[in-house]
Amino acid sequence: MNRLGKKKIVLAILLSCFMIIFLSVDIVAAPVPIPKIGVEIGAADTPQDVALSLQILALLTILTLAPAILILMTSFTRLIVVFSFLRNALATQQMPPNQVLVGLALFLTFFIMAPVWSEINQNALQPYLNEEITQDVAYENAITPLRDFMLKQTREKDLALFVNMSSASKPNSPEDIPTYVVIPAFAISELKTAFQIGFIIYVPFIIIDMVVASTLMSMGMMMLPPMMISLPFKLLLFILVDGWNLVVQSLLMSFH
Repeated sequence: MNRLGKKKIVLAILLSCFMIIFLSVDIVAAPVPIPKIGVEIGAADTPQDVALSLQILALLTILTLAPAILILMTSFTRLIVVFSFLRNALATQQMPPNQVLVGLALFLTFFIMAPVWSEINQNALQPYLNEEITQDVAYENAITPLRDFMLKQTREKDLALFVNMSSASKPNSPEDIPTYVVIPAFAISELKTAFQIGFIIYVPFIIIDMVVASTLMSMGMMMLPPMMISLPFKLLLFILVDGWNLVVQSLLMSFH
């Protein structure tokens, strides 16, 4: 191939590159349709506008308190505390990770609370969306099954503590107890139950630690950490008894 032919090939390649660059610039410069989102704030002209604004404010407040509602008004507290005790008893440091424990506790919470949420959806949410009941009636229908669940898991001693400390009159029945009294009583009752289950979980693993520590001391192996030797025995015991199945089964049965 002569020099003239080589120059033609190089010129053709350069022209192709310039065309690709210019076409790319045109494509990038082309306007991309972006949706316009606007929020208007103004004075309410009618009572309906005021009611709608209050409903939006109440909805935003509920969404803000949603994590606290999920943690303190459901079975999540007991589950996550017991799982934390279990991990500490095994002395596996960060195994399972926090994300795994929280995820497991969250899905178990969905499983345990499914009948309650199904009743709320059937008696409160769907009739309210279909405009069959008012907002006040929907709230009462929604809070009733949740209160029943909390009252079943709350000790009378914990409930009496907050009833006596509140300014409310002495109730004649569980229905007369205000919701703001039931929630903290349920929370501390769940914590006590979780700590009791955690203590029971700790006992066999403490026995293993004591046996291993005593054996190492009798053998004169003072410099060897007992935790290094006891950890495999703890894991072996947990595997042999099918620990996760046993712990989860016990937690599920504790809510019935």
